[in-house]
Parts: sequence; C-alpha cells; structure tokens
Amino acid sequence: MVVRQMVVDAVLLEGRSVRDVARSFGVSKSFVARMVQRFRAEGPSGLEPRSRAHRSDPRRSSPELEDRVLAWRKRLIDFGADAGAVTIHSHLSEELDPAPSVSTIHRILVRRGFVTPQPKKRPRSSFIRFEADQPNEMWQSDVTEWHLADGSLVEILTFLDDHSRLLVALRATRRVNGPFVVSTFLAATERHGTPASVLTDNGAVYNAISRRGRTAFESLLSDLGVTYKHSRPYHPQTQGKTERWHQTLKRYLAKHPARSLAALQRHLDAFVTYYNEVRPHRATGRRPPITRYRAREKAVPQGTARQHHRVRHDVIDSRGAVSLRYKGKMLHLGVGYRHRGERVILHIVDERVRVLSESYTLIGQATLNPAQGYQPVKRVE
Repeated sequence: MVVRQMVVDAVLLEGRSVRDVARSFGVSKSFVARMVQRFRAEGPSGLEPRSRAHRSDPRRSSPELEDRVLAWRKRLIDFGADAGAVTIHSHLSEELDPAPSVSTIHRILVRRGFVTPQPKKRPRSSFIRFEADQPNEMWQSDVTEWHLADGSLVEILTFLDDHSRLLVALRATRRVNGPFVVSTFLAATERHGTPASVLTDNGAVYNAISRRGRTAFESLLSDLGVTYKHSRPYHPQTQGKTERWHQTLKRYLAKHPARSLAALQRHLDAFVTYYNEVRPHRATGRRPPITRYRAREKAVPQGTARQHHRVRHDVIDSRGAVSLRYKGKMLHLGVGYRHRGERVILHIVDERVRVLSESYTLIGQATLNPAQGYQPVKRVE
C-alpha cells in the first residue's frame, strides 16, 4: 500500500515519467500506470489491493446442484447417518446420471461452510492398518453403553466381521452377561456361519484370564474350534474397528431416542439394515459391507477343541462344599461334611475335577454338569 502511494505521488506531484518511476521502484510500467489511473478515478481507496479471482467460474456447480447436495446432507444428518461427500455421492448416483464426483461434492460442502478444516489431524497415510483377508476370518466383539429416553442405562453388544465390516449381530440388554454373549454369538453363527477366530477385549463376559479360569464363551469357542484372541489391557486400539463403529452407532441413536429396550432394538435392527446394505463404507472401497462380505469365500474354523487346565487352592466351607465356576455358572462340589475347614487343591481338566488335600492325597473326583448346581464328589476311601 505504501509503495502504491509513493509511485502515484512521484508521477502526479513530482511530475516524473511512468518509465522513470517504474525503474526507480523496481516495478513494471503497467503497474505504475494502473495505480495512477485508479487514484485519479477513485482517490486513495483505488489503491487498495483487489482480488484477482474471476468474477464468474463457468465450471462451478449450478445452484440447483448445490441445493440438491445440501438437501441430501440434511436428510442423512436427520437420519443420524454419515453425511460426508462419499455417502452423498452414493445416494446421488441413484438419482443423477452422471452424478457429481466426490471431490465436487466436497468442494460444495466446503464452499457452503459445512466442512471444518482439521490441519492437526493425523494423516491417514500414517495409519498402520490390519484387515482380515476373508469374510468370517475374524469377528470383533465389544460392548458399549447407552441411555434410554428416561435416563436408564443399557448395554449394546456388537459382533463385527473384520474383513467386510458387516454387522453380524447387534443386540441391546439391561446388562450384558455371559449367557447373553453366548446366545448372541450362536444366533449370529446360524445366520452367517462360524468364524475362524474371535477378537475381544478382556471384559469378564468374554474371558476369565484374570481369574485363571474359563468362561462359557471361551468354552463354546474351544468346542467349535474357533481361535480366541484378546487385546492387551488398556489398549483399545486393537479393536479400533468396533470403537469407530460405536461412534457411528451413537450418532444415529442420538437422532432416534428410545423409551424402552424393545424400541431401542427396533432402531438397532433398522440401522443394521441400512449400514450393511446401503451405506457406502470407506474401508470397503466405498461399497456396502454386504457386497464385500458376499464377494469372497468365507473362512471356517481350523482349530480343534482344546483342553482347559487349571489349579485352584481353596477351603472347604461349613457345609462341606467348595464353589467352582464352570461355563459361566457357579457350581458347588460336595466334598463331605467331615472335611469342612480343610484346605484343598483342585485339579481341573475341562469338566473333570480331582480334589486333593494339601499333602496331595486324593480325596475324591467329580465330573461337572452345568445343568446341576450341586455336584457330588465321589470320595476315595
């Protein structure tokens, strides 16, 4: 701005030529002449910098198309689904031929102020990704909490196919427990087949590693030959797919408040259909998960049933029994009234239990039956 005023003063007040002034200030003659012309026509305001952008762009999208893009965005947001350029493009492709490209839709959203730049966000190119090669090669499972309209807390259990991102199971209950996990998993296998492996966190409903035991879910997977995997403690990144899925799910549920578990389950079922069969997924080549799930041969369990070994140190209670959890159920082993108060060692191999004294003398043995709460111990005399 200062240089502009100085070149104008040199020409108009000092009477110097345009060529001389341009040479002295190291600018072009056309620049000097343009500044003088603006000053004479508009005064000092004419020296203000001006945009060089075109007054109109023949390649810019029409207002009608921009309104159509924004209408789809609002429709998706009201539904509680993703409303990014990829999703909008997928829906517009069914209405327009040809449909605007994803980059065009993104520019429209930016121009209308619906995209906030995130320059500090970690670039996707830096991610280290893992993905199963086949459908049913690995299912991920996790539990998340949600509040009903009355404020009561419920839990939602998810089983997600790692390769295709297909939701194979999504159920809500007041409190997820071991039997609920087992029944949900079995219902999913009836519809989609048995996976080769399952990945979960270390929740007590999944495994009993911290208790040095085995849950009903672990026993079921072992019986089916399914490889069981679990993340290390305090490392949710291992299950990044389900963690990210929960964000998508809760954005939808926030738009569809439910007053009861039954209503919540109806919303979940509706969203599963949309998510699996309609919504394009960035991680699956912008295709719905069901398309990718059906595109390749499914993996099957390769393992065989594995024996479960553990050793327990316990004390016979006042009733002559000792408690033991087996396949998610608490059982009571009747060792005998005369042994009350004694310290014993339990050697457990699957359903077979041997009860020994601290001196390693065999007291008795039993075969566990989870259908019975009381398990008689056959004593050795």
